[in-house]
Amino acid sequence: MFRSNTCGELRLSDAGKKVTLAGWVQRARKMGGMTFVDVRDRYGITQVVFNNEVDADLCERANHLGREFVVQIEGTVSERSNKNKNIPTGEIEIIASGLNVLNTSDVPPFTIEDDTDGGDDIRMKYRYLDLRRQAVRKNLELRHKMTMEVRRYLDSKGFLEIETPMLVGSTPEGARDFVVPSRMNHGQFYALPQSPQTLKQLLMVSGMDRYFQIVKCFRDEDLRADRQPEFTQIDCEMSFVEQDDIISLFEGMAIHLFKELRGVDLPAPFIRMPWIEAMTKYGSDKPDLRFGMQFVEIDDIMKGHGFSVFDNAAYIGGICAKGAASYTRKQLDQLTEFVKRPQIGAKGMVYARVEADGTVKSSVDKFYTQETLRAMANKFNAEPGDLILILSGDDAMKTRKQLCELRLEMGNRLGLRDKNQFACLWVVDFPMFEWSDEEQRLMAMHHPFTHPKDEDIPLLDTDPAAVRADAYDMVINGVEVGGGSIRIHDSGLQAKMFEILGFTPEKAQEQFGFLMNAFKFGAPPHGGLAYGLDRWVSLFAGLDSIRDCIAFPKNNSGRDVMLDAPAPLDQKQLDELSIAIVESDKQ
Repeated sequence: MFRSNTCGELRLSDAGKKVTLAGWVQRARKMGGMTFVDVRDRYGITQVVFNNEVDADLCERANHLGREFVVQIEGTVSERSNKNKNIPTGEIEIIASGLNVLNTSDVPPFTIEDDTDGGDDIRMKYRYLDLRRQAVRKNLELRHKMTMEVRRYLDSKGFLEIETPMLVGSTPEGARDFVVPSRMNHGQFYALPQSPQTLKQLLMVSGMDRYFQIVKCFRDEDLRADRQPEFTQIDCEMSFVEQDDIISLFEGMAIHLFKELRGVDLPAPFIRMPWIEAMTKYGSDKPDLRFGMQFVEIDDIMKGHGFSVFDNAAYIGGICAKGAASYTRKQLDQLTEFVKRPQIGAKGMVYARVEADGTVKSSVDKFYTQETLRAMANKFNAEPGDLILILSGDDAMKTRKQLCELRLEMGNRLGLRDKNQFACLWVVDFPMFEWSDEEQRLMAMHHPFTHPKDEDIPLLDTDPAAVRADAYDMVINGVEVGGGSIRIHDSGLQAKMFEILGFTPEKAQEQFGFLMNAFKFGAPPHGGLAYGLDRWVSLFAGLDSIRDCIAFPKNNSGRDVMLDAPAPLDQKQLDELSIAIVESDKQ
């Protein structure tokens, strides 16, 4: 056998044991007549000692070991004189009696250390080397443990793990599909699934009752820190349930995962916040509740005093940063430039400090009396030492979203977004539809299979924009980690939904006839939820991006720089598929 023990296994209680280790050379260093080699595998690092006085030939061979050589070591476990308390094997070392070089290595393009000198691009190109680093490997171990706990929990609740196809039909709603040409069906295409949505609903029609799947999904959309073109969902569906049943079960799963994987006891039940409240108080449907700074609207106080920016605004609101009145003019100017960035889009920012004597000093003092400014500060419940930051605009929703970015920035600056604290909530009662300027029509905010709230169904004929959905998102620390809804199970209501979304009956039948027809054969009331596995792992690992909890991720341009994909196809393949490449001005 190649090894008797792993490189993270041996302890002081093993002293005197003859062992064989196998792994990679982390580093080698020569000190006088001794050579010390750190050997690494997935489980840890063990120090190996070669003594020139005991075996000069063996020591000489050890002196020629390079970083990342693959080696097999034979030796005896011994107590270490200079113990290393930073690693589990730090109390022992191996006195080498044998060395077998299993493979040599070129000098790696970056150091395989927790604190590496490799930039993102080079590490992604040599991802197989990056995965040798403990910091990255731990994320994949956490991912493994999470999937195991998810399976255990859902199995205990009566769920069946059922696979659904990867080659499906293209859907007209939602993000863009990745399409796959079919050689055997000339001129026709599959799509890679954005979600197993309709398929899991069909499983409910088939009587499976409780389904789950840890499934790959694909969306051809612009990337950001919490998005990849392919991602993994914990996808679930249940029959004969209402919203409270689903929320209760999956809140329980969240509590279970936090306890088992992070040792954190979450308070239950989680807050349930209506969508309109989240947007009004935080300007976001995924508010970070680790800190306060709820929005305060001050139109009634600040209008009518000759300051045209406020007088002409549709919305005036702000946040109160406790204890931040010491901010310098330079810091305030930086915040003003922050909100004026193109991606945020505010035209400017007004500030007010509450001084030690209770007076209020503002950047728009000349337009307001001290009485008015104090009334404004009182509305924020501001105290001496607090800083008030105000934005205004001609579109209330847009301005609230700008104020949300300012709130999060202040949370970061004031150290209020601790990654070891967790604030969980459900956002509920989403709008059923949202207006698309691009399409010039109403679009489903979630998807067209979401059930409207029963009391709002009559509004489908008179005011569809006012209809609320039986939809719910779980939000943790300002990140949407999952969401779902009660589904439509009546073919007539589903047809009405397609009509509002602009589908002709023929188009609805063409795209989703299989589902509507299935509903005619006794579909049970059902609903479900999908958690983003990548987001859960990155949350538990304290990462800012999901990329480092995925073994082989894409970069920000959607490219796999290691495999150099996507790439052109050979002309022979294109001809076989009857595909022609048309040159485009878009690069």
